[in-house]
Amino acid sequence: MSTSDAAQPASEVRGLRALVVEDDTPMADVIASYLDRDGFEVRTCGNGLDAVDVARELDPDVVVLDLGLPGQDGLEVCRQLRTFSDAYVIMLTARTDEVDTLVGLSVGADDYMTKPFSPRELVARLRAMLRRPRPIGGHGNAAPQLRTFGDLSIDPLGRDVWIGTEPVPLTRTEFDLLAALSARPQMAFSRRQLIEDVWGSGWVGDEHLVDVHVLHLRRKLGDDATTSRFIRTVRGIGYRMGTGA
Repeated sequence: MSTSDAAQPASEVRGLRALVVEDDTPMADVIASYLDRDGFEVRTCGNGLDAVDVARELDPDVVVLDLGLPGQDGLEVCRQLRTFSDAYVIMLTARTDEVDTLVGLSVGADDYMTKPFSPRELVARLRAMLRRPRPIGGHGNAAPQLRTFGDLSIDPLGRDVWIGTEPVPLTRTEFDLLAALSARPQMAFSRRQLIEDVWGSGWVGDEHLVDVHVLHLRRKLGDDATTSRFIRTVRGIGYRMGTGA
């Protein structure tokens, strides 16, 4: 469904598609209504078995995905979603256990919220994701240059990454994190600075979210925290880009 209510604020997200996968129908309806008012075209789905098919049909820009779904859980939905979609995914969970959060992010979710939560905050987080500058690091009208770190190549304009000649498939958030680090390779970023660059200054939550995404990024790059070919840990501060000694 979409809306053309002239009273709603002009929004840069108007016309973008959102999929809400939530088996609690009243909650799904509330989330959908907030997204609808913000200009999204919204579809809802109440179970994990149908969610992937709906996502293929809709080709959403953002997905709000409950962890505890009937049929198949949100983790499996996210795994399958990541085989064909780079939509931003916010995972909803009623459990506060850190392991659940880490597992949810490990299958490709970009962010998470723990129930109960504010629908306004959810929409604000989605808007912040969609406002991320692309490409990162350009100056004026000049096309961003290819960035190389050893056999790692990063194309900020095309949003492509290679190790040698092999492409590296990254989620949007993983690419944005790599782009932020590689744009200023001599800078040691704190977690807070990376959150502001990638998730937005209004993001509120556990800053160790950065560590989880760095871990996934390192795995995909064939990097290792102990040898640090590409992403180096700066003890007591955070992370920086560069090749290891």
